[in-house]
Amino acid sequence: MTRPTILAIGGTDSSGGAGLAADIRAASALDVTARLAATAVTAQSDAGVGTVCQMTQELVAEQIALAMADGHVAAVKIGMLGDAATIEAVESALARFEGPIVLDPVIAASAGGLLLDRAGLERLIERLLPRTHLVTPNLPELDLMAERLGLPPGASIEDKAGYILDRGARAVLVKGGHADGSVATDILFCRDCPPVRFETSRVPVRLRGTGCMLATAIAAGLAQGQPLVAACEQAKAHLQAEFNVAQRRMQVSIG
Repeated sequence: MTRPTILAIGGTDSSGGAGLAADIRAASALDVTARLAATAVTAQSDAGVGTVCQMTQELVAEQIALAMADGHVAAVKIGMLGDAATIEAVESALARFEGPIVLDPVIAASAGGLLLDRAGLERLIERLLPRTHLVTPNLPELDLMAERLGLPPGASIEDKAGYILDRGARAVLVKGGHADGSVATDILFCRDCPPVRFETSRVPVRLRGTGCMLATAIAAGLAQGQPLVAACEQAKAHLQAEFNVAQRRMQVSIG
């Protein structure tokens, strides 16, 4: 059987921890082929973000068009976009794509540094949310999106996710990695169905690129024909396995 194919749209990370490098690792681990469209080249390390160089709109659009040309792409994962012009190019290039789109709204790097400007966030909400089958914000990203949607600061997670659904996204997976406690809880909100909670033990180890890997793993599951909840469960299991490997490496290093 031919392996399912996804298209990962996002930025490069010179340290290899996040971005397209993380997308490739996740897709390969789940036996899915990853095609790539680079939106930006970034100089990054665990300590922070250096130079960010955006690709031209024309180059971004051409990468997507040629990746899609043979009709084999079954799902799309969108990560770092960077600015409003790139968002317009991506939205236009995907206009005829009818498969599932998973949007990881990359706004800031985990090591620090803004990766999407204010105008870009507004354009993402206006142009991409209505096209997405799933958007996967972490808690800080959820807050920033909610602020741009006009919600008061004290709004609940449910209210914030509801506003994103109202703007066109079919589902929202709120990632709980930035919360406190021994258990990390992600909550899936869909239209006209009760929330679904995914709980995993919080591993005391820092791992960059987790948002990239999770969204790509979900896209991989959708490309394999899994329903959304099953794709999220598979992705969470994959991410937990990555954390466990990182923890063992840290223990060996310390020992």
